[in-house]
Amino acid sequence: MRLFLVVFYTFTFFYSGRSQTSLLEIGLTHGNYNVGFTHYLTHDATRTYQKVYDWNSKKIIRPMHISIWYPSEASIQKAEKISVLDYMSILKTEEEWEYLPDEQILNWFYYQNTISNQKHLKEVAFAQKNIKPSTNKFPAIVYAPSFKASSIENFAICEYLASHGYVVISSPSKGADNKLFTGSIEKNTEAQARDIEFLIAEVSKLPYVEKEKIGTLSFSFGGLSDIISKMRNGTIKAMVSLDGTIKYNYRALKKSPSFNLENFDVPFIHMSQKKVPEQVLKEDKIDPKLDETFDFFDDIFKSKAYRFKFHNLSHAYFSTLGVLFHKRDTRQDKSDKEIMESYKLVADYTLNFLNAFLKNDSQAFQFLENKPEKNRIPKNIVTKEQVKEAKQNVFTFSDFNELSKKNNYRELEKLYHSILKKNPEYRPEEWKLNNLGLQLLYNPKTSTKAIKVFSFATLLYSDSANLFDSLAEAYLFVGNKEKAKENFKKSLTLNPNNNNAIQKLEIIK
Repeated sequence: MRLFLVVFYTFTFFYSGRSQTSLLEIGLTHGNYNVGFTHYLTHDATRTYQKVYDWNSKKIIRPMHISIWYPSEASIQKAEKISVLDYMSILKTEEEWEYLPDEQILNWFYYQNTISNQKHLKEVAFAQKNIKPSTNKFPAIVYAPSFKASSIENFAICEYLASHGYVVISSPSKGADNKLFTGSIEKNTEAQARDIEFLIAEVSKLPYVEKEKIGTLSFSFGGLSDIISKMRNGTIKAMVSLDGTIKYNYRALKKSPSFNLENFDVPFIHMSQKKVPEQVLKEDKIDPKLDETFDFFDDIFKSKAYRFKFHNLSHAYFSTLGVLFHKRDTRQDKSDKEIMESYKLVADYTLNFLNAFLKNDSQAFQFLENKPEKNRIPKNIVTKEQVKEAKQNVFTFSDFNELSKKNNYRELEKLYHSILKKNPEYRPEEWKLNNLGLQLLYNPKTSTKAIKVFSFATLLYSDSANLFDSLAEAYLFVGNKEKAKENFKKSLTLNPNNNNAIQKLEIIK
């Protein structure tokens, strides 16, 4: 717990200096759609919540502040475009300071009240409020914010994706019981995972969403909750991690009752921050291993997975609010120009990944497969660290049984040899063959099939007294005493202490 907090606060809040960035200079290349935006309040009736700054013990239904960006074919009207201040007003509502005067937003919520930050509030974003959505259908992306962050923290990338034909939905990151993160990391990770699942259900109601094409995009702490959601939710088809905490606190994920690597079977991309300088590691008491290792990525095996390192980005700059408002850490941060350039590349990689796996775009897939230099990105900006191929589905006993069943359990030896051509290491387990034979035996409709299974099993495991005993029992069950006697005797030669065979031979006499 302590280690996680040290890493989080170091990566997020230790900055100094002045920012010289702007939305226009980031230079995102928007797509063919204009972007509509809506924000509303709904509730999750399955959970309770407390507004801590109301200073009472009253419990209410968990409020869900929902932000949605969507493609639109409506004309652009500058007067209706959303300003950064409009987005920040949503932040203060989600922080439960809805009556806070706008002039207090800076300083009140993590950011200094500098001239450059005041200018950012006046900037105009790309989306327009409540314009009519397109009549087409689009894949949907659920955005999971960082620790205690707003639904709008990455609004520039959300707008960018919507302009290229995606519906993006988000809600703020807040604790299980209130907006604060009281209790364990595991408890609050689970709360955000349930928020993600709520958003999946919410976005699936929209008539312009392709319900079978839902992906997720997460930043920092959201990356933990995101993985838990996937491990118990087959709806998610692709996942993007922006320096997700899954890299830094895999241990917390493993404590979840939903943890199961077998269920992590969708395309995955992780974009990580630059190497943290030794000075920062020492001064902020960060374990160097957090910079070097990525155990979760090493462990996954059913996912086509990519890892990229962005050498000009510190952790906070994977979000729009980070790029615009966070103070720079003079010990490690790059120039504003380099930060904006890399943030644009983060958006480009996100879009290409989603296009490749949710829209089957071959050019986008090739972009991911290329080394950055081939995409005209210098090595010193982005490094492609690792690509993992999903392991082929392992041939299982269930697969063997399905094929056997289709063939009415005939010629099992021949079937097995055909299986070996594609799965040379496969060998059906002895106990499973015995169990299957017994299941078939005691059903009068399939008793003769049991004999076929046991006969095949004794060919594979010719030294198994137990299988010959089972085969003998099968012959006895169908009334073939001679064959039963023959196989009980074979079982006894392999195991002279087989009392069942001794007793059954006496009965047969």
